[in-house]
Amino acid sequence: MSKGRKWGLMLSIIVIAGGLFYLGLGQFGQNLIYFFTPSEVVGFTPDYFGKKIRVGGMVVEGSLQVVPSTLKMSFTLTDGTATIPVDFEGIPPDLFKEGTGAVVEGYWDPQKRFHSNMIMAKHSEDYMPIEMKQAGIQLPKKDLLKTLRQ
Repeated sequence: MSKGRKWGLMLSIIVIAGGLFYLGLGQFGQNLIYFFTPSEVVGFTPDYFGKKIRVGGMVVEGSLQVVPSTLKMSFTLTDGTATIPVDFEGIPPDLFKEGTGAVVEGYWDPQKRFHSNMIMAKHSEDYMPIEMKQAGIQLPKKDLLKTLRQ
């Protein structure tokens, strides 16, 4: 291969790689959704109203209210310091319930309510296949502090 062809091939590879890198970064930045806590959301300025964000916290016990014959529900999300009301429309995940962790995606409005169309529920870290549960097999419970000390 001649020296001119090698330089042409290298230049082509660099241009293609650079173009792919630019496209990848451009799409990544546009689709990036930040994660906030309820304490941060309560302090939002009007600049954040209507922008798509994610908020994570615990679903407050006794706060879940389902609107009969609709896909609408409301609940309160907390981080232990602040709480925010959440209005949700859609089908919640099976693991979603009061007293568990959840991440909701949607927007914060000027009336200080969070409107969500997606819930991601935190699942137990003790996953076990359904066959094992049906057979009555129990996973051993580990004491986290003991495992950290060893």
